[in-house]
Amino acid sequence: MSVETLGDIHMHDPPVDFSKTKAKTCGDGLGIVAAPHHLDCAILAISTTGLVLVVVLRATKTKKGLAWLSQSFRMASEASEQIDGSDSRFLQYHEPGIVEILIIVSFFTFLWLAEYISSKVIRAGIIGPIAVGIIYGEPLADILHLEWQETFLYLGYVGLILIIFEGGLTARMDLLKANFSLSVCGAATGVILPIGLTYLLLYFGYGYGAVECFIIGAALSATSLGTTFAVISGASKSVDLSQTRVGAVLVSAAVIDDVTGLVMSSVIHDLGSVANGSNVNLGWLIGRPILASALMAILTPVLSKWVLAPFFRKYMERRFARYDHISNIVLMILVLCAFISIAAYAGTSILFGAFLAGSFLTYLPSKHPEGPFVVLSREEGESNKHKSPTFIHTFEAYCLDFQKFVLEPLFFASIGFAIPFLDLWTGTAIWHGVVYTLLMLVSKFAVGIWIPIWAAVKRPRKPEEEIALDEAAEVSQQALRRVQSKTPGADTPKQAARSALWPGLLLGSAMVARGEIGLLIVEIGYNNTPYVSQAGFLTAIWAILLNTIIGPVVVGIVVKYRGDAVGKGAWGLVPGPQTQLEKQRASMQQSGSSTEEA
Repeated sequence: MSVETLGDIHMHDPPVDFSKTKAKTCGDGLGIVAAPHHLDCAILAISTTGLVLVVVLRATKTKKGLAWLSQSFRMASEASEQIDGSDSRFLQYHEPGIVEILIIVSFFTFLWLAEYISSKVIRAGIIGPIAVGIIYGEPLADILHLEWQETFLYLGYVGLILIIFEGGLTARMDLLKANFSLSVCGAATGVILPIGLTYLLLYFGYGYGAVECFIIGAALSATSLGTTFAVISGASKSVDLSQTRVGAVLVSAAVIDDVTGLVMSSVIHDLGSVANGSNVNLGWLIGRPILASALMAILTPVLSKWVLAPFFRKYMERRFARYDHISNIVLMILVLCAFISIAAYAGTSILFGAFLAGSFLTYLPSKHPEGPFVVLSREEGESNKHKSPTFIHTFEAYCLDFQKFVLEPLFFASIGFAIPFLDLWTGTAIWHGVVYTLLMLVSKFAVGIWIPIWAAVKRPRKPEEEIALDEAAEVSQQALRRVQSKTPGADTPKQAARSALWPGLLLGSAMVARGEIGLLIVEIGYNNTPYVSQAGFLTAIWAILLNTIIGPVVVGIVVKYRGDAVGKGAWGLVPGPQTQLEKQRASMQQSGSSTEEA
């Protein structure tokens, strides 16, 4: 920051009357004054906004020197109050300027328009807000004030937390559990392969440092959990990907990758302390986030099943039907805040905590057909005296619109704020970044190869065939044989693998986007450690940006042309509890009508 000299000051023993004194001023309105000889070196700054800041670099412990400092500080406070014109402790309300109002209105308007256009043209609605963030933010035109960009970043991150929380609320625990082994294989591939290929190209090809390659590889091994949930929720209106087998694998693998990425970001953050020679326990540094994540993943379902869910169902569940959405939203806020706070202070990802909070609330109510939360629709829960809307119904009523039209666009725009757009356009940065981008695309697309492999080994049937066989088995062996005779046999390994190619491509392309997690890791490595060079930073930014764009675009194309086929296949839609409830209600109505006729 440049300093403009307005006048020299020579102060002696008496304290300084700052309201009558010339000083050196900085560009943001700070007045800087030299110190007398009682203090070897001191700086006293008066802000025109009323903030008084005193920085003492070296001070003698003489009574005279301390008395001068104390009295001068008091007079500086009085001077700053005179500058401000008021000693009241509240924000002075004033009418915002028309220019600022129009900037805000245009920013949100273009966010919505860009999201609509990108979702229609390339079937990836997240691309538009990122582009608007680049244009309006500091990377390009810098139209928004810096304070606004920081505020939007925080609001956007709240939107990201709500996206993950909603993903936990809508996640199918039965599908996640049934496909957990496959998800672990996919997640491991999605972490190990990017780091390995990063060393292959950047270390041996570009000559980057070993630690630098690890940091960049860690950034590109993460999967953007927020982008993943945004993609699967908006990719298709005819197929709900969250209710499919491939969608369950995707969610589990993305959560594992996200937790792994945040663990590595914690390690990378403290690598700067290690490089500076600080006494850091490297074992605890690496082990703490891993241990915290494992404990939360294990203790949450255990405590839910054996302690919290039985307590809620016995003592609290019936009371919730009295207040409907009010009781639901209060509990949702408390649970979400508790989980993300535990995750943050324990040393793991708060996004993982948000996902666990949503999953916990999904499991909490009773699943008995007569339970208060077992309803076919939101209207039934609101109108029936003894029923309550589910937590996802309450989320839709209170949060969904604000999240979708305000917080979610702000989150993707904040990604645009963090991209050093102009620095990317040098010859070396472009070709390094593009080649590395192609390699990172391959590393995440390779995750999808597990679907055909798994299909060839397990040869799964279509969901409706498995349900028919299970229902027949419950009746009798004769009924089971009758259904088996009518049901086509499982495909051969080759046929099963071929039919799983499109679900595998869908999984691989949905894992490509790096988004906020990748940016966070590489920014930490660049700003907090001496290992990442500017060339390596720009190479990583190119790969993160292009992968975050290409991945959702490919997902949109696959869903557009093969979405229905995927939804009806062996890796497609699996009937959930809602379908079973509808069947139970229908059978009860049929039995009731037959009784009346008799």
